[in-house]
Amino acid sequence: MTAWAQSLIRISNYEVETLQKRLAEITARRASAEMRIAVLDAEAEIEQERARGDADAAMMLQAYLNGWKLRKGAAEADVVVMDAEEEGARDALTSAFEELKKFEHVAEMTRLNAAIEAGKRETAAFDELGLRRRAG
Repeated sequence: MTAWAQSLIRISNYEVETLQKRLAEITARRASAEMRIAVLDAEAEIEQERARGDADAAMMLQAYLNGWKLRKGAAEADVVVMDAEEEGARDALTSAFEELKKFEHVAEMTRLNAAIEAGKRETAAFDELGLRRRAG
């Protein structure tokens, strides 16, 4: 394989690995945001249950729920943003992987063509040697 092909493949592999790490990081952040939503929902249920048995908690429940709605809305907005980020990262990773495969294919075709050419030269050299022996 030629040096330029090795360099292109190495660079493409690096890009694929970098994009895989980015995608994993985005996925982890998204899972964390989804967990925040689940925790917020559980906390709201707990507070509503407390409000059923405690008059002071019942008086403050509406204020709590207003804050809860804001926090949940922010977490849900984060998930939407991360979904878009994740989709973009997946698209970029797919493109980078396709580029890597193209470079690998070109490198392999270059190697095969070089082997074919070497075989042709060898055959021509043997043919010439055979002709000299017959003539000589």
